[in-house]
Amino acid sequence: MYTIAKQFTFSASHQLDHLPEDHQCARLHGHNYVVEIVLSAPALNRNDFVVDYGDLEPFKKIIDTCLDHRHLNEVIPYRTTAENIARWLFEKAHALWPQVVAVRVSETSNTWARYQPHNTSEDE
Repeated sequence: MYTIAKQFTFSASHQLDHLPEDHQCARLHGHNYVVEIVLSAPALNRNDFVVDYGDLEPFKKIIDTCLDHRHLNEVIPYRTTAENIARWLFEKAHALWPQVVAVRVSETSNTWARYQPHNTSEDE
């Protein structure tokens, strides 16, 4: 199995208003997000890639157009936790490339959430 990954970044605000009022994430705040898309394939394509990194430009366009410098509560149809942002991005990416096996979202340098459906596999 071959696996590749590529990182993208964006800045956005969100609010988890379902949390108690004194919870820091209940307040309007923002992050400089890091997103990692992970793709796997049992064999390489005719160019010896899983997917050419340059062909991932549509994913960057989704991030830049839909998420960058936006209020995520107005974009994502569920609570804007890192876990749900990863799921939303996975769904967008997997629709473009069936080789997508996971998406990871980081809000800070030491936290991250990963969405990977049960029907995909990847060794880390």
